[in-house]
Amino acid sequence: MIKERAWKYGDDVNTDVIFPGRYTYARMEPEEMAKHALEDLTPSSPRRSGRGM
Repeated sequence: MIKERAWKYGDDVNTDVIFPGRYTYARMEPEEMAKHALEDLTPSSPRRSGRGM
């Protein structure tokens, strides 16, 4: 059995929340893009709180 945490956001999460528009035209590798995913929706995400992801 795999046990992990998941965040449930509900309905109507728009694409600008999934990946902030300010990064739309920035050239970056997928790993760097992943660091910015959902950053506006979850200001206290594990990535920022030091709990890892």
